[in-house]
Amino acid sequence: MNWDWSAVSDFMPDFWKGLLVTLQILVIGSLVSFALGLVWALLMRLPTRWVTWPVGAVTEFVRNTPLLVQLFFLYYVLPEWGLTFSALATGVFAIGLHYSTYTMQVYRAGIEAVPVGQWEAATALNLPLRRTWTAVILPQAVRRVVPALGNYVIAMLKDTPMLMAISVLEMLGHARLFSQEHFQFTEPLTVIGVAFIVISYLASLLLRALERRLAH
Repeated sequence: MNWDWSAVSDFMPDFWKGLLVTLQILVIGSLVSFALGLVWALLMRLPTRWVTWPVGAVTEFVRNTPLLVQLFFLYYVLPEWGLTFSALATGVFAIGLHYSTYTMQVYRAGIEAVPVGQWEAATALNLPLRRTWTAVILPQAVRRVVPALGNYVIAMLKDTPMLMAISVLEMLGHARLFSQEHFQFTEPLTVIGVAFIVISYLASLLLRALERRLAH
């Protein structure tokens, strides 16, 4: 195999640009998925079917359709309805929305795992419902679901190249352009592969540290 270190050096400026975009997608998309997932989980606990049925239908539809289809729909169809966003904003929202339907199930499992005695104690203390959730239930539920949420962060990282389909130039997008312009594919794609491994490993270390901290 012919390995050209000069090609790696030439690719690095484009790599750093793509890395920045990839990290933006990962961080903001994760926050969107965590926040929306919690909203879905709380709405599904409401006693009225007028709320739970539409929320369940929407989340099932999003979870059971490909992320790529959702990207195309948001990027190409929404402008026809007068809603136009940048490719990056659309991609971040799409990936956050898609994974929120999975984090919803994680939150639901965490909430249901909170012992019944905790609910009874909050009732006995006459705590307001909002205080019960914010001070008693959610802190215990979140501790239980951090590992599962971390797995979805890693999965989200590996799905960021899909945003290239709507012209978002993340790491793989820049590698593809560089390869087409210089007719050198091995070096940029290898760099991208190593970068994904390193980011995934570092993210897993951070999540483990957070899990240990919450456990104490």
